Formats: sequence, C-alpha cells, structure tokens
Amino acid sequence: MYGENGILETLQWIVAMAAVGAGLACLRYCKGRGRWFTAWVLLGTLGSLYIGLEEISYGQHLLRWETPEYWQNINDQGETNLHNTSSWLDQKPRLILLIGVIAGGIILPLVRRFRPAVLPARFNAIYPPDALFWTALCAALAHKANWLKKLGISEIYNRPSEVNEIFMYYFVFLYLLFMLHRLRGEKTAS
Repeated sequence: MYGENGILETLQWIVAMAAVGAGLACLRYCKGRGRWFTAWVLLGTLGSLYIGLEEISYGQHLLRWETPEYWQNINDQGETNLHNTSSWLDQKPRLILLIGVIAGGIILPLVRRFRPAVLPARFNAIYPPDALFWTALCAALAHKANWLKKLGISEIYNRPSEVNEIFMYYFVFLYLLFMLHRLRGEKTAS
C-alpha cells in the first residue's frame, strides 16, 4: 500500500496524468480568454505533467530500468527523477502547491461566504469552486499528520506525506475538471 510502487504512489501518477488530460482539454477553450488565463491553465497542466512523470521516475517504475551510476550519486533514493536531487525540486514546489490548495480550497470559500466583496472580480474565471473545500481540508489534515509524525507526537498512518500528496493532486485534477465543465458550459451557452 505505502511502498514505492504501492497503491498510493500508483494513484498519484494516475490522478496527475488525469489532471494533464483535463488541462489539455481546457486549453482547447482558452482562445479569446487572454494570455494570463491560458498561462494559468498551462501552469496547472505542466505542473501535473511534472508530478505524474516524477511519481513514476519518468517510466523507471513501470519499465524497471536501472538508474545510471552517475545519477545514483546525485539522487538520494537512487531513482531517475529530479525531486530526489534537491529540495528546490521537491519540498519547495510541494509547499507552493499546498499553500495554493489551502488558499484556493479552504480560505477562498470562507472569504466568499463571509466577505465576498473583498475578492477581486477579475479572477472569477480561475477561482476554485467551493465544492473543493473538503478535498483541500483532507490535504491540509494529512499535512498536519505529517507534521505531527515529524515531531514524534503521533503517527496516524504510515507515510502521511503520500496521503497529503494524493489529496493535493486530486484537488488539482478536480479543479481542472470543474474548469473544463465551466468552459464547455460557457461555449455551449454562447
């Protein structure tokens, strides 16, 4: 379940690649929406592609090839991926994604409910729907479980960081899926 090729790792890859598919489908509807909107969708799509490919070490986990010796020396898990070579390619992007999930999935719905006037209307096209609140909350709670484990206070489940990651990737997938649904609906209406 928790191993390198276990169900969580496999689900992470599947969800990330499904997000890529949803993002590519969204890109078909970006014409006439402005460069910033297209760039936003492209960022989500390329970020999901990076995550998906990293999770399977660019095919190493599927095709079972050996890591070249020169790469084993710089990769702390001896895999053919980038995220195990530097915190700038692992923890920093993960933290940025977590902040985005919490801001867009937890804080934004609360602000929209209690103080909607403070939200800039020019970003309405990219605000996540409130329905993603629970997915974002699960990601935040799994991150908190990881934090508690690191402090030695409690271990709710083995490898909480993997659980945190699956919820974050699922959030991105659902976000792009909701965006696709919205874009298709707008195209049909016009």
